[in-house]
Amino acid sequence: MTEVSHHSDSAARPSGWVTRFAPLVEQGGSILDVAAGGGRNARHFLECGHLVVAIDRSTEGLADLTNHAGAEIVAADLEDGSPWPLGDRRFAAVVVTNYLYRPLLATLVDAVAPRGLLIYETFALGNEAFGRPRNPDFLLRPGELLEAVAGKLRVIAYEDILVDTPNPAAIQRICARREA
Repeated sequence: MTEVSHHSDSAARPSGWVTRFAPLVEQGGSILDVAAGGGRNARHFLECGHLVVAIDRSTEGLADLTNHAGAEIVAADLEDGSPWPLGDRRFAAVVVTNYLYRPLLATLVDAVAPRGLLIYETFALGNEAFGRPRNPDFLLRPGELLEAVAGKLRVIAYEDILVDTPNPAAIQRICARREA
């Protein structure tokens, strides 16, 4: 079972890392919001005119999006060993925040369409000093996101840092593009 962080996103603003790179996404391109939670990033992309596929084990926090013409809500447990529920679909951006399931990393990189972006931000080793998650299974190792995209995507920006807002945390994040 995934260890949940102490950072709630149900009514939160979208990730600053996501909004920083959202303008680089092909206009009107479809977005995959992985482990969408309350939908803070999905809503941002919908407001920007994108089609959004929001996937999560529990879709309760996305209920208000079910009637939105640009939203596709997919209820799926990504960690139960079932096949990837989206087949070979590709996206203008694959967005992941506050979620790590290592066996899925290669699939997420592969889901990035030509000229598409991977925008990924989650907790890193060192976060155990600040709170949940503490389990190293849910914390990125140094350079792990760089390794995941090596030879596949071109890195636009990468950070492995300590942040102090909204709560102190060790974070690793990347924005990378698949060349045409």
